[in-house]
Amino acid sequence: MRLPMMALLALAMTGFICIITETLPAGLLPQMAAGLGISSSLAGQFVSAYALGSLLTAIPLSIATQSWRRRTVLLFTIVGFLVFNSVTALSTQYWLTLIARFFAGMAAGLAWSLLAGYARRLVPAPLQGKAMAVAMVGTPIALSLGVPIGTWFGAQIGWRMSFIAMSALTLILIGWVLAKVPDYPGQARGEGIPFGRVLRTPGVRSVLAVVMLWMLAHNLLYTYVSPFIAQAGLADQVDTVLFVFGVAALVAIGIVGHLVDQHLRATVMACLAVFTLVSLAFCWLATVPVVIYIGVALWGLTFGGAATLLQTALADNAGSGADVALSMNVVAWNGAIAGGGLLGGVLLDTWGASSFAPVLVVVLTAGFVIAWMARTTGFKAGSRHPHSV
Repeated sequence: MRLPMMALLALAMTGFICIITETLPAGLLPQMAAGLGISSSLAGQFVSAYALGSLLTAIPLSIATQSWRRRTVLLFTIVGFLVFNSVTALSTQYWLTLIARFFAGMAAGLAWSLLAGYARRLVPAPLQGKAMAVAMVGTPIALSLGVPIGTWFGAQIGWRMSFIAMSALTLILIGWVLAKVPDYPGQARGEGIPFGRVLRTPGVRSVLAVVMLWMLAHNLLYTYVSPFIAQAGLADQVDTVLFVFGVAALVAIGIVGHLVDQHLRATVMACLAVFTLVSLAFCWLATVPVVIYIGVALWGLTFGGAATLLQTALADNAGSGADVALSMNVVAWNGAIAGGGLLGGVLLDTWGASSFAPVLVVVLTAGFVIAWMARTTGFKAGSRHPHSV
């Protein structure tokens, strides 16, 4: 069976919009801070507000819409991006912008709880890993092309135009979804597995713990990448550094698409180990430009396939409770995004950007240990479908 590429790429475009809407403030931090008359640490909370919107509402919204037609829910999230990115572009008040970011995060939380399950539903089980890799390709594309271009565009013409462009993309996506994405019914009431039972399923909590720790480390560094690379005199090269990161992440998702079904555990362990070693190098060499560029490239390689790896592991462990588990993933993921923004702001204001790397090492080491221990449940060794290969 061939993959339904046009449908999967529409899901990938939705993920692209989720990611670029989330991360644009990281690349435009100085411009947004100057435009709204606030500090960089306050501007960093635009990322946190978005994450909090997803964190607080993903599970309630997923439960509230579980009986809706799936394409209706998908379109509902896209319209949310259209409205709240437009408000962000037009707002001149910090608190209004913060509220718009929170509601945009709500749309993203619902989208992320839907996308992985939607992709798995489009194909038979042996192709689910590859389908999810395609559906998640919007993440590294957003990071490799969208954010750097948005950062450059914002520097040249104004950050507001970047958000206006995102609103225009959502209009295109609405037509694409209507034309190419098949619809599916929601769950009948009473069909779903209770939240508590899914959370107690062996392996689910281990995967969620790794999600939180891995993404906390990633988002601490990504949200405050501008002041971090300024240590090496690269403050005027944020767009280039983000481009290097994103290209590496794009390469990684292609690699992970080939590895996820046969070597999921080994790939997760390798990614965590390399990111930890990069962070360790940053402890002493964050003032050296070439080390920053090499480290950022390796960081991108470890991150590109993270969404595919972690959501595949979580859905496999949860079984028929996958939809509920994936909404938990949204909460864990976005809790880590919010935590990264908040923790990074405290570290930046208190000890400066040089304090980031040691914290990253501690957090990532904890994630590696948990993944290492989750050999029989969580991140199982061997093929996901040993009888189909």
